[in-house]
Amino acid sequence: MEENTKKKFLERETTRRDFLKLTGKSLGGVAISMSILSMLGCESEQAVAYALPTGLLIADPTKCTGCQRCELTCTSFHDGKIQPYISRVKVAENYNFGTEGPKIDYWKRDGEFGNLMMNPETCKQCREPYCGRACPVGAISADPKQGNARVVDTTKCIGCGACEEACPWGMPTVDPETKKSTKCVACGLCAEHCPTGALTLVPWEDVKKAMRRSEHRFS
Repeated sequence: MEENTKKKFLERETTRRDFLKLTGKSLGGVAISMSILSMLGCESEQAVAYALPTGLLIADPTKCTGCQRCELTCTSFHDGKIQPYISRVKVAENYNFGTEGPKIDYWKRDGEFGNLMMNPETCKQCREPYCGRACPVGAISADPKQGNARVVDTTKCIGCGACEEACPWGMPTVDPETKKSTKCVACGLCAEHCPTGALTLVPWEDVKKAMRRSEHRFS
């Protein structure tokens, strides 16, 4: 059983690396081409892919209504309370002006004050995590139980906020009540409970099959 689990993990990692080579990127949270989107059953050119250890999380802003159900599900399950501010998937902070924040031509850009396109974001699970390197007590590390996703050990976390400041995308968030950092564990619940399909988690096994079909199609 242990050998089979190890084999599946190695296969996932190989597919993940192959996908990142195909996109020309070294980490998740990247815009992907229409050809790759189509082979995964997605038709939106605005979609962004997050290469998580457990699968490819696709965020399609053309389907997101900003309902924040992903944030509510995330905090309800992981924190036992409804508090979008500490959610591991972010929608509320991009609600008004998108991921780039207020711009002079804001009415042409994403967000409620612009084209009404919402942008759900989550942890990129970087190969060399800025948050983990910045943590002074080593509270952020890869967890084998979560597909080697980088997670926060709350028994070590001192709530200093170094991970918040270090992350270029502001994904980790310190809970003002518990004084502990919250961070995505790649569980996929946000996608599972998205009512519009704006978030979908494609297992690496399915990504591998799609890539093979694409190779046969153009060979």
